[in-house]
Amino acid sequence: MAATTVADSGGVRIITEVIPATDPRAAQLASSSRPPAATVSFQVRGFRKAQPKALGTIHIFTGIIHICFGIILTVSEHGSPSLPVASGVLFWLGLLLVVSGSLLVESEKRDNILLVKTCCVVNVGVILSTLVATLVHTTAITRDVPGCETTTLYQLKPEWCSNAENKMLSNGLDSIFVIFCLLEFCVAVAALAFGYDAIKQHNYTRMAL
Repeated sequence: MAATTVADSGGVRIITEVIPATDPRAAQLASSSRPPAATVSFQVRGFRKAQPKALGTIHIFTGIIHICFGIILTVSEHGSPSLPVASGVLFWLGLLLVVSGSLLVESEKRDNILLVKTCCVVNVGVILSTLVATLVHTTAITRDVPGCETTTLYQLKPEWCSNAENKMLSNGLDSIFVIFCLLEFCVAVAALAFGYDAIKQHNYTRMAL
């Protein structure tokens, strides 16, 4: 039974009703007093300004390209693999990009600050990995084609080593991967910058509460 009190103040009648916890109206009032979902979206709204779905699509697309070329080059260079193939950079960087891209696309759908933090951690790994991959590909450009190195002064090279098109093709592929690494680096930096701002905003909101 709800207890009701009536009080008059300045020509205004104030009616106060105390609703017990067993009353169905108590649950309805409790649900209406919860903060709306928009307040959660506000915490990651700054991160979504970076268009994480578009950034994630770029990472997924370039990651698949890395893996596909890694398979092709590994099969074609099984006898004398080049430095990028021997290091496996095409595979582990490609997998990391697919994971990062998937997380970025998922962060577009969910209002979860923990997911934003995970994206930031993974993109730090992407930044470091692209720097290492760039170093590997640039080193491969400066080296001879695998199988054509000479260890002695009068050592004869295979006949196919005199074909400059092989080295041009190898350098062209490595140059393309360097461009891809630059693109992936920029995408990861953008995602990390906006994600860091969103995390700071989230922490500030919690402290203000």
